[in-house]
Amino acid sequence: MIISLALADWLALLSHFLSLSLLAIGGAITTAPDMHRYLVTEQRWLSDAQFSSSIALAQAAPGPNVLFIALFGWNVGLNAGGGIAAGPAAWPWAALGVMIAMIGILVPSTTLTFAAARWGHQNRELRSVRAFKQGMAPIVIALLVATGWILVANLGQGGKNWPLGLLTAVTAVMVWRTRLHMLWLLASGGLLGWFGWV
Repeated sequence: MIISLALADWLALLSHFLSLSLLAIGGAITTAPDMHRYLVTEQRWLSDAQFSSSIALAQAAPGPNVLFIALFGWNVGLNAGGGIAAGPAAWPWAALGVMIAMIGILVPSTTLTFAAARWGHQNRELRSVRAFKQGMAPIVIALLVATGWILVANLGQGGKNWPLGLLTAVTAVMVWRTRLHMLWLLASGGLLGWFGWV
């Protein structure tokens, strides 16, 4: 995929991630539906496959959850540099995309989190602080459900992947209702995929 980005486009990418950073309650993954809307649907800087693959690769890799943002930036930059066929000539553009995406997603939320954590710790006995913490749980859960919906919806065109949807539902119930370690569930899903059953 080859795209052309002007300076205004790079600044728009930065400002979009800056604004999403402040909405990333529960982690950056909760903003994935809006990232999909902006990067794939509106701007067409990424394909659906690049979007889903970036999230899957980052979630499978060890390290922080926010790595998928770096992959989004990499892919946007790579596409702006001529696509994968351009080879090493596109890598500086990809590195620029990573830098813009990571600065945009990390700086506002990190600054706000630091200031709010200090204030919250100093005022942890206030009723409003305790109520705020309890009220955030349903919002985080709803954002995670929306993220899962976007990821599953891209895989299930035509009802061909109903086993994958069933596996997702069963796994969610098992995480919720049992104490089975998630690594066993990941390994089971990997084996089912390896055998071609999902």
